[in-house]
Amino acid sequence: MNLIVKLLLNALAVIVLSKVLNGVYVDSYVTAVVVAVVLSLLNLFVKPVLVIFTLPITIVTLGLFLLIINALIILLADNLIDGFSVSSIWTAILFSVLLSILQSILHSLLKEDKK
Repeated sequence: MNLIVKLLLNALAVIVLSKVLNGVYVDSYVTAVVVAVVLSLLNLFVKPVLVIFTLPITIVTLGLFLLIINALIILLADNLIDGFSVSSIWTAILFSVLLSILQSILHSLLKEDKK
C-alpha cells in the first residue's frame, strides 16, 4: 500500500511540475502515473549501471555529473512514454532537481501524517 501512495505522490509531483515548467508536457493523470512508474523502474535498473560506468567523471566533478545522469533518465522516459515530453537536457536537469525537492516535501508530509 505504501508503494502505491508513493507512486501517486510522485505522479502528483510530475503533474505539478508539468504545469510550472515550460518544456515539460504531460497529457493526462494516467500518463503522470505511468511516468512515475517508469522513472522508478529506470532509477532502479538503469541508473545504477550508468553510475558505475561514469564513476570516474562523477568523482572528478564531485558528484555533479549525477545531475546529467538524472536528466538522461528523464529523457529516456520521454522517449519511452507517449504523452510525456521534455524539451531539452537543461529542462530535464531542472525537472529532475525540482522533482527531487517536491518528492522530498511530499514524502515528508506523508510521514508527518502517519505520526
